[in-house]
Amino acid sequence: MKRIAYIVLLVAWTVTAAQAETKFIKPGPKDKCPVCGMFVAKHPDFISGIVFKDNAYVVFDGAKDMFKYYFNIAKYSPSKRLADMESLFVTDYYSLRQIDAYKAYYVTGSDVYGPMGRELIPFEQMKDAEEFRTDHKGKKVLRFSEITRHVLKELE
Repeated sequence: MKRIAYIVLLVAWTVTAAQAETKFIKPGPKDKCPVCGMFVAKHPDFISGIVFKDNAYVVFDGAKDMFKYYFNIAKYSPSKRLADMESLFVTDYYSLRQIDAYKAYYVTGSDVYGPMGRELIPFEQMKDAEEFRTDHKGKKVLRFSEITRHVLKELE
């Protein structure tokens, strides 16, 4: 019974997140990644972020650090919870536009590195992700829900 309740809550949360309008942030020169401490605006091609319901936000120098934060929010922002998040965004590698992180396609294991080394490379379109994976020796194309702590560990 608990499992069914959990599944219902998970589906409701996913639908709500998918229907919410994604908010994007242009980081200022003093905005730092809460995971690695790097100044984010210096790396506009890899910016990702989380906007909270109270309009607070955090920005990252890559999707990999955003997911590290997401999986361990209590470490980086003890006063915040996953339920406080309004939207997540990443930067599409080809168009350099900020896109909804939940809808993105992520290439792992490619020969393209971000500011913090091996990185999840995000795309808005599956065809772009597959083309990039082929051209840059990527291992897999993953969706948001397929990214786990294990995936991040493989990028270290």
